[in-house]
Amino acid sequence: MSSVGAPYSPLPMANTYTQIYVHLIFAVKHRASLIPREHKAELQKYITGAITNQKSKLIAIENEPDHIHILIGLRPDTSLSNLVRDIKANSSRWMNEQEWMKFEFRWQEGFGAFSYSRSQLSDVIAYIRNQEEHHKKRTFMEEYIALLEAFGIEYDPRYIFQPLE
Repeated sequence: MSSVGAPYSPLPMANTYTQIYVHLIFAVKHRASLIPREHKAELQKYITGAITNQKSKLIAIENEPDHIHILIGLRPDTSLSNLVRDIKANSSRWMNEQEWMKFEFRWQEGFGAFSYSRSQLSDVIAYIRNQEEHHKKRTFMEEYIALLEAFGIEYDPRYIFQPLE
């Protein structure tokens, strides 16, 4: 069964049932536009595999040249920070092996993670899939700060995905 609310792989913990949906956002180092549009599907496929290998479930993924949005179903025995660390490290290494760009590819330190209920998933999926159109009206920074504020997350503007100075 492969629906949005489908159960995850069997857990090693008997009688443990969860639905943990997390919208991840992280940026390219210095918010540089380094992800080639012509290779976006390949990057998304690679990250899908990395998430699946960590036994989490990819629900939606979309990237712009300078950042990425990923909606996952997270297992309760998976550390979110470790999952994001592994996604970023492995995809950075893979991107550099592809030699698609003249510069070393790296993700910026840190990430945003926003939790949603199952009833909100359709809206979040549509939001993620509509990134290209969305960014014709709002910059990534405007979008990211709006999410932090909508979720009531305190932040220090000095540490929000800083561009090159």
